[in-house]
Amino acid sequence: MKISRKQALRNIGALSAVSITGLPALASCEEKAIKGKVNHSVCKWPYSSKTLEELCQAAQAIGISSVELLDANEWTTVQQFGLTCAMANGSPLHIPKGFNNPIYHEQLLKDYSDLIPKVAHAGLKNIICFSGNRDGMDDATGLENSAKGLEPVVKLAQKYGITVCMELLNSKIDHKDYQCDHTTWGVALAEKLGSAHFKLLYDIYHMQIMEGDVIRTIRDYHPYIAHYHTGGVPGRNEIDETQELNYSAIVRAIIETGFDGYIAQEFIPKNKDVFASLKQGVTICDV
Repeated sequence: MKISRKQALRNIGALSAVSITGLPALASCEEKAIKGKVNHSVCKWPYSSKTLEELCQAAQAIGISSVELLDANEWTTVQQFGLTCAMANGSPLHIPKGFNNPIYHEQLLKDYSDLIPKVAHAGLKNIICFSGNRDGMDDATGLENSAKGLEPVVKLAQKYGITVCMELLNSKIDHKDYQCDHTTWGVALAEKLGSAHFKLLYDIYHMQIMEGDVIRTIRDYHPYIAHYHTGGVPGRNEIDETQELNYSAIVRAIIETGFDGYIAQEFIPKNKDVFASLKQGVTICDV
């Protein structure tokens, strides 16, 4: 979302007039740092101490054009602020109960059949999904089951012009036993489905923990990736010099692939001024 310097100053001035913890630091900036090469987004859940409206106001001031991982009843709020939701929430079954287990296929198809038309009607483009936990299942079986369960969902997504995105998560620290925990497994699933309406959500934090070699992986598999999330390693906190990843280099590599989707901040701020941390993260990625 590109706006003029005058409008940026007006937004920042409006923010400084309201009493929201964490926003005064943003008001000291004369204009947004956004250069236009990156579509910036932010995930809602790390900012649970703030209302969605407060997060939207901060996003406006920083130059973020999306607040994501939202339910259907939240989309209108972000749109009222001139923002979008770059990644909509999917089935309420959430992370452990996913497409790799046939006992959930019926419920998942019902949930996504309800959500996908709503996503399209709201003018959104992406909806998240998960493999589910292994629960003793080998990777080959999980792959077959996931493809079978996803096939009708992806066909519906194609009808509505929506992309279903499976998130890559680490099974070492945060999501024990999660099956889609390596890029190659997710890519194999995408190849099996053979649709441009199924892609991966590459979470840089999670894949650094599981695989490392982030830039090479992005260069090799970028056609299968529709979306990116950030987070500092270790700890999932700020993406500054306190952690091991060079996010500026990573984002430059992403841009070099021709990527035109969204990169979303998903770190958990340690700084009490959570919106100052958010602005810092965006600035680091705004290469």
